[in-house]
Amino acid sequence: MELDNMKTTPDTAGTESNGQSTENDKTPQTQTEPGEQPGTGKDSVGKGQHDAEVVYRPSTTTREDEEDDQEKDVRDTPDKPHPPTGKFVFVLTFFATLGGFLMGYDIGIVSGSMLFFRPYFKLSTFWTEAIVSAAVGTAAVSSLAGGWVTDKIGRRPSLLIGSVIFSIGGVVMGAAPNKELLLVGRMICGLGIGLASVVVPIYVAESSPVHMRGRLTLMWQMMINLGILISSLIAGGFSYLPRSVSWRYMLGLSAVPGVIQFIGFLFMPESPRWLVEKGHVKRAQRVLVQIRGVSDVSAEMRNIQASVEEAQAQQLKGLRLLGRILSTPHTRRALLVGVGLLVFQQWCGINTAIYYSGTVMKMAGFPVKAAVWLVVLPNALLFLSGLIGIHIVDQVGRRPLLLWSMVGTIGGLAVIATGFQLSETYTPTIDTAVIETYSNGTPIGRCYNEYQTCLSCVKDDGCGFCNKRGDTSGSCLPTATNEEQALYGRCNVSEANGAKFRFAHGYCPSDKYSWITTLGIALFVLLFAPGMAPMPWTINAEIYPLWARGTCNAIAATSAWISNLIISFTFLSLTEAITIYGVFWMFMGFSLLGLLFFFLLVPETRGKSLEQVEELFMNPIQKRRWRSVRRDSLVAMQNHPVVDNNP
Repeated sequence: MELDNMKTTPDTAGTESNGQSTENDKTPQTQTEPGEQPGTGKDSVGKGQHDAEVVYRPSTTTREDEEDDQEKDVRDTPDKPHPPTGKFVFVLTFFATLGGFLMGYDIGIVSGSMLFFRPYFKLSTFWTEAIVSAAVGTAAVSSLAGGWVTDKIGRRPSLLIGSVIFSIGGVVMGAAPNKELLLVGRMICGLGIGLASVVVPIYVAESSPVHMRGRLTLMWQMMINLGILISSLIAGGFSYLPRSVSWRYMLGLSAVPGVIQFIGFLFMPESPRWLVEKGHVKRAQRVLVQIRGVSDVSAEMRNIQASVEEAQAQQLKGLRLLGRILSTPHTRRALLVGVGLLVFQQWCGINTAIYYSGTVMKMAGFPVKAAVWLVVLPNALLFLSGLIGIHIVDQVGRRPLLLWSMVGTIGGLAVIATGFQLSETYTPTIDTAVIETYSNGTPIGRCYNEYQTCLSCVKDDGCGFCNKRGDTSGSCLPTATNEEQALYGRCNVSEANGAKFRFAHGYCPSDKYSWITTLGIALFVLLFAPGMAPMPWTINAEIYPLWARGTCNAIAATSAWISNLIISFTFLSLTEAITIYGVFWMFMGFSLLGLLFFFLLVPETRGKSLEQVEELFMNPIQKRRWRSVRRDSLVAMQNHPVVDNNP
């Protein structure tokens, strides 16, 4: 059986959409070994032992008419009445997408906690980047292995393992006595996050009814956004605790959602598609009945069994499977699109903006506690705008939402870059007419008179900028241990005039232009969230054939994590090399390339079953071959009911 020859026939393409079946449909299936023809597998039984009917009339239609009918059927799928959906699918989706909450909390909490653990451990730029990106690096590794793990042991056990790993990482981070153990905790968390990033979208997509798949799969991204928002609120609340313990509570609390997911998933079922693939057909049918909340799921089972049979006939492992993916034109095209979606999502700079959002707010000109709380604004917009995306995705489609979201993202990046460029161009200057002295009247030596501008002053970790609010000039003074005041001079609170001045360490106050950067960040996340945030993951969960789904999702997720790792590990260094505004202009350039890529290559998948989506990447010859083989497969299934050896 050729790998390209897969697709639903005109009479079965809509079965997963409408959930209906012909009378007395008993969902039979033929189990085949790789390379066998349908109906000849070792588990088949004699002919005639069936009570299902296949409507198949090749003699009354031409191939062209048949293909036209199927295309019409696919187009009409979204408009057909949908079957009732049980509430259990929402419970299942909630506990599964808690993996997204874990990921979002980790992304968001490192931003606020960094403002406290960095001075606590006196971290260099390299160590700060290493701790931030450690979770990203191990997530890349575990996401690559995640495809093999989830295909081998199942979606449910994989999620249980991921929640345990993440919880352990949270405890290690919260209790870390030194920077090395903090790094280890971040690495452990990354292993759990990477596994979840592969398994959760697959599990939700395989368990969702087709008419709800878009919205339910988007719950993954919504929970990521919710985790980011909650983490920023928690960071703001704990920022009032002593600096030595505030970051510990922020990071340690990440273990809690992992425990909740583990307990909840003890009561969740396995994916019905994975069960069918492993030969547990009766169990898969029971699970599908439980998830759908209806007693008759025969039509959907028939579609699942057909796709699984075709996948098993082509089943390969390891490098042979990868070679098959790359040598199969439509699967290779799907993988190119999937990888491109996630790579360009990362090179918009969104995760860097979130990882370092507190630092970015400081760079924009806000003090530490204000920066921590200001992060809540874009994170709240990220969450609320993501809800809008969930509501409209099945109405407007994946492709339009993706394209318009990218256009908005480009606009937001331009505003951010402009704000930073104006702030640095008009940075406050050092007032040489002001003489800063020690309490005994001796002129201060360290920092004072060493720099000409605020920007050059604050790049020295031992110095900070002192001035009155609204002034365009000030003094460069040595920093006290707590970094909130100068060691000497006008901005030392023990001095008589200390209360009249403000002291900025690590940032330049920008009364005039900081609001532009804040507006740009808000605009960036507001327009990124409904399309660019969820669509790459959602589309990746839909576009691969079952036989390659786990591996292709793992490859795509790994490409995202590697891109994320490169950006997060170099962000602070890049701001020093090409300036902060140069970094955001760079992100905008990558986003323009991404917009062109999406416009040319990304198809619309709205309203199509997972089996129908596969055809979008086939040329006309491949489509005809696939339809022919699928018709033969469905006929063979009806004539040879399956013997389920694993009830």
